[in-house]
Amino acid sequence: MPSARPVDAPSAPAAPLWGALASAHAGLHEVRAHDVDEHAHNLTAWQQHYDQLGPGRFVGRLTEWRLPHIQVFREQTSQALRQSCEVWTDSFWFGVPDPLATLPTRINGRLHGTHDVMVRPGGERFELVTPDRHSLFGVVVQRQALMDAAAQQGCRLDWHALQQAEVLRARDDARQACLHALDGLLPLSEPQPAARRDADLQAMEGAVLSLLLDLLDTSEVDTAMRHSLARRQKVVTQAHAYVLAHPDQAVTVPELCERLHVSRRTLQYCFEEVMGLSPIQYLRAIRLNGARRHLREAALQGQGVQDVAARWGFWHLSQFALDYRKLFGESPSETLNRGAH
Repeated sequence: MPSARPVDAPSAPAAPLWGALASAHAGLHEVRAHDVDEHAHNLTAWQQHYDQLGPGRFVGRLTEWRLPHIQVFREQTSQALRQSCEVWTDSFWFGVPDPLATLPTRINGRLHGTHDVMVRPGGERFELVTPDRHSLFGVVVQRQALMDAAAQQGCRLDWHALQQAEVLRARDDARQACLHALDGLLPLSEPQPAARRDADLQAMEGAVLSLLLDLLDTSEVDTAMRHSLARRQKVVTQAHAYVLAHPDQAVTVPELCERLHVSRRTLQYCFEEVMGLSPIQYLRAIRLNGARRHLREAALQGQGVQDVAARWGFWHLSQFALDYRKLFGESPSETLNRGAH
């Protein structure tokens, strides 16, 4: 990502959280999950909230290297998701789609091509909408470590542009080299116990930093964020918040239009562009995800399926059970019973 003029790197505070975690749990780790909430909490030091949008039983797999100043991971998910994410502070996250991914991802409502690289700074919330059978490589680097490596290798990066960026247009050969190296670090086969000497971990970290800087040095920030997209994203965010604030109400599209002061056609355009779904599909999925979380705890609170359904505005139990099974691949009572054990 060359700059038109030399840009000095800003000063950055230390990031003790990741350093302590990496020192205590350095090495290669893998975990699988069959619930989106469980999967969202498996990525070390991230703040995440996932909602399942695609129908069927969920399977998530996370393979992660914890290095002294870098987190490298491969995330695989079976169903389409809405992901609300925040990376650990004083860092940069770079997301590189696996070539096996079937469809593009949306980042903050913006459709991202499979040949681009996503980027966001730590400590700032962002949103992804990922497709079915999704696979993504992620690299999170402590800000100071990236600055030091750039200085050592003579890379002059536009730090202000990087802080604001969402998408990088990377040169294909640099992106392919990065993907090849990450694929070797994060095998799809069952990883062996990864007891490594500190010198090995530092050498691995240096190699990842070099590949990442090659990628950045040959990329350009794509700043094409249309005003109309920002406005539509705001409408979707407001609609989402309104539904969660009134969980026991089956909020209708006309009601949302009245509350948000938009036409039905505008609301439809907003959801289709930002989420890739109609308002009815998305809002039903959000309420069903809320009911699923409630069901996992309901038995311990002496509540049943009917109580939870009413809590989330589903008054026709047979239709609720049908919609629930279609989205999650199991009945509400199965979720309730599993939460009781």
